[in-house]
Amino acid sequence: MKKTPLLITIKRTNSNDPDFACLENELNKYLTNIFGVKQQYYDRLNVINNSSTVVVAYLNDEAVGCACLREFDAETIEVKRMFVPELYRGKGIGSRILVELEKWARELGYKYVILETGTLLKEAKALYKKSGYQVIENWGEYVGIETSVCMKKPLENA
Repeated sequence: MKKTPLLITIKRTNSNDPDFACLENELNKYLTNIFGVKQQYYDRLNVINNSSTVVVAYLNDEAVGCACLREFDAETIEVKRMFVPELYRGKGIGSRILVELEKWARELGYKYVILETGTLLKEAKALYKKSGYQVIENWGEYVGIETSVCMKKPLENA
C-alpha cells in the first residue's frame, strides 16, 4: 500500500494573521512549560508587532507551524517564533518553514540569518544544525544566558 504524500503548503503573511496568532499562543505555553519562570525573561524579547515577514505552514489546510523574520542589521535577519506543535514534528514542516524564510531573506537582500534557541529544545537545535546553522557566541540580550544557544547561517547567492 502506497503512502499518500503529505500536502504541506507555506503561506507568506504578516503578524496579524489569526493562524500565526494561534500558533504563537501555543508556542508561548510550550516554552513556559519547558523553561518555567525563566521564560519570563525571553517573553519580552519575543514580541512581534507589525511584522510583514511571517510564514505559516499548513498540512492539508490545518495550520501546523509558523515563524517570522526580524531585521538584526543591514546584512543580517533573525528567525523568530519558529514553532511546530509536537504532534506534527518529524514530518519536514520545520525544514520547509526554514527554506521559505531563507528564500525570503535572500529576496530581501540579506546575507546572513541568525537565531536563538534554547538549550533544552533538542529537536530545534537538531533541525537548525541539519539545515546548516552553526553555533556562535551569544549576542545582545542573550550574552551570559546559559539557557540560550545562538546560531548563524550565511545565505548563498545573497
